[in-house]
Amino acid sequence: MGITMRKIIYYILIMIIVMIVLPMIIVGGGNTVIEEVKPKEKAEKEDIKIKVYIKDQDKVEEMLLEDYVKEVVAAEMPVEFEIEALKAQAVAARTFGVSRIMNLYPAKEDIHKGAHVCTDSTHCQAWMDKSDRIKKWNSVSADRNWEKIENAVKETKDIIILYDNKPINPLFHANGGGRTENCEDVWEGVEVPYLKSVNSDGDEEDPGYKVVTAFKEEDIIDSIKSEYPDILLNEDDLLSNFSVLELSDGGRVKKIKVGNIELKGTDLRKLLSLRSTNFKIEKGKDNELNITTIGYGHGVGMSQYGANYLAKNGGTFEEILKHYYKGVTLAPFNKDDLLNKTDNETGQ
Repeated sequence: MGITMRKIIYYILIMIIVMIVLPMIIVGGGNTVIEEVKPKEKAEKEDIKIKVYIKDQDKVEEMLLEDYVKEVVAAEMPVEFEIEALKAQAVAARTFGVSRIMNLYPAKEDIHKGAHVCTDSTHCQAWMDKSDRIKKWNSVSADRNWEKIENAVKETKDIIILYDNKPINPLFHANGGGRTENCEDVWEGVEVPYLKSVNSDGDEEDPGYKVVTAFKEEDIIDSIKSEYPDILLNEDDLLSNFSVLELSDGGRVKKIKVGNIELKGTDLRKLLSLRSTNFKIEKGKDNELNITTIGYGHGVGMSQYGANYLAKNGGTFEEILKHYYKGVTLAPFNKDDLLNKTDNETGQ
């Protein structure tokens, strides 16, 4: 009988603990739970955001900086590239975003509708929403591809490129044609110490490294006269109108005489929508001129195909970036500076 009574008392004590004491502990420990959540809330507040003008939707969207970087890398560089090349692209993309949040390299006109950056690759960086990018990949490899991009961004988290402790303007292009350009040779009068001509090995691995395009002579004449209506051209022998006057350090056409006027190589590239200013003009079929271009893009800063070649040969993302941007350092950006900047913009 004594043993039974002890069991009853034991069970009663257990019930009291379960029904009364335990809830009190949970409620009493609520403060502890709240304290544990606070650092997380603080961390979320410290995540830097960037305002992006999505051009094809004509809207401004605010997003986490690191998410923006992932979607830039996904749009700018083939996912098949080496992971160190993707990391280099991630750091360049992040540096671009940070420098625009800081308003270090403002656009001449407000074409971003109040945002820090836009999605027009001819003005800022290419960008593609994650869901759209995944749809364009083979469904079998889509998840693996996105994981590779996420890893490239995570493994370089917060790192940006600096020159004299200031975020650089990290220009890049698809293919340098074997050698990149001095900034001042592309944008006259804009000399930048870290944007200098360097060798760019491996660019020839790009299937579009060398492209021959046939132009109808009448189309060339119309394009040139639409911009320079008073130009004098020998239309019977159109090829004779072109004479290269000066090459840049990168081996591209810096100045060219067309008819009776002198143009910059960049001017003719824009007029004829050429892939680069590394071009040669030759006679083609009847009433046609063939223009051969080497490389793709303005040629300033990092060559993406050159970056991939360096990565395939053991180069780290830091070595890649320091090859293409002379005299730079890599370091995490100052979040307090950006938080103060974004808080001021929102009036907080």
